[in-house]
Amino acid sequence: MARTVVVEADGGSRGNPGPAGYGAVVLDPQTGETLAEAAEYIGVATNNVAEYKGLIAGLKAARDLFPDVRVHVRMDSKLVVEQMSGRWKIKHPDMKPLAAEAAAILPRSQVRYEWIPREKNKHADRLANEAMDAGKKGKQWEPSASTAALDAPAGPRAAGDAAAGAAKARAALAGARRPASDGPSDGLFELPGEVPEEAVEAQAPAVGWGPSADLGEPATLVLLRHGETLLTPEKRFSGSGGSDPELSAVGRRQAEAVAASLAAHGRIQAVVSSPLSRCRETAEAVAVRLGLPVRVEKDLRETDFGAWEGLTFAEVRQRYAEDLDDWLASPDAAPTGGGESFTAVAERVGAARDRLVKEYAGRTVLVVTHVTPVKTLVRLALGAPPESLFRMELSAASLSAVAYYADGNASVRLLNDTSHLR
Repeated sequence: MARTVVVEADGGSRGNPGPAGYGAVVLDPQTGETLAEAAEYIGVATNNVAEYKGLIAGLKAARDLFPDVRVHVRMDSKLVVEQMSGRWKIKHPDMKPLAAEAAAILPRSQVRYEWIPREKNKHADRLANEAMDAGKKGKQWEPSASTAALDAPAGPRAAGDAAAGAAKARAALAGARRPASDGPSDGLFELPGEVPEEAVEAQAPAVGWGPSADLGEPATLVLLRHGETLLTPEKRFSGSGGSDPELSAVGRRQAEAVAASLAAHGRIQAVVSSPLSRCRETAEAVAVRLGLPVRVEKDLRETDFGAWEGLTFAEVRQRYAEDLDDWLASPDAAPTGGGESFTAVAERVGAARDRLVKEYAGRTVLVVTHVTPVKTLVRLALGAPPESLFRMELSAASLSAVAYYADGNASVRLLNDTSHLR
């Protein structure tokens, strides 16, 4: 006989849109025993998005506990209950993927929905607020004393059933809170939810980042190349040894676009930037959306290109042909006029990486930097030779990502994603 459970879910946004989180709990309908809890801070989002995220997490946790489960969903969101029951039409195009994801978790015949007053949804509401409080501190929600029931002695249920359920519940929590790390996810950038009377810009899907089941949460560096400057379209050498150009009008628009995508995604827990103006501006645009400070890391600056600063490749070829040939042939060769070799850049960028990975173990950090540092971090993670730097494309305001695990291994999760700029 199929097992029946109750799922209570809630979500909240302090600002609508604002810092948001969800909570979900799976309960035994006879005893009221907590079988599983899930909660997550999702960054800046609307109430509706957070509520749907809570529903999705609760349904996944219930399914992972008992594959043939029947679920009685209880929520204080009239919108979600009526839409998922099929009585209200889902009008906003960006809400449809969230509802579709929730509907695909279990067969429709196994789920029924009930609206309840807010005062009867206190458990899920508390979890959502715990998640938002954790996000305010730059952290993600973690099970605390509120999940003690998972490890408590079984009530009227058989002891074997209780033990199996508790083990499955803990596994369900990990799957409900974040995407798996193997293969493509359903979207790196979450789709925003329905906001009545407001237009919400959809975010394009991309490959995701996540934990490893065996190694736990990695330190994930999300690498953002700064937006365009006036030098970028002309492909001029622009390092740390010449002028310090600011973002152009195009670059500022790019910074706002990537800020919106990262805010919708909601997993960034810290922001670190190169000291150069173009990175600082880009980082500030994101940090404002996320409500986070910007930390400056001097070793993330761009290469010093010496006398080549401000020149195109063709101009360098015309003026410094021999030096350019040496530079292209050896990572130890430096640009004319006291520039910096790729070997020297790799040393300082690697040192910055080691500091960040140690300090932000298990967390996701946005690193706003330049072409050479991003390519260098990817190259080092892959164990690729220095000449691979010339074989990577890296667009302005593009995103890449590398995860660093506790065993010292690294995994490149993303390279040169510009879907947020389309």
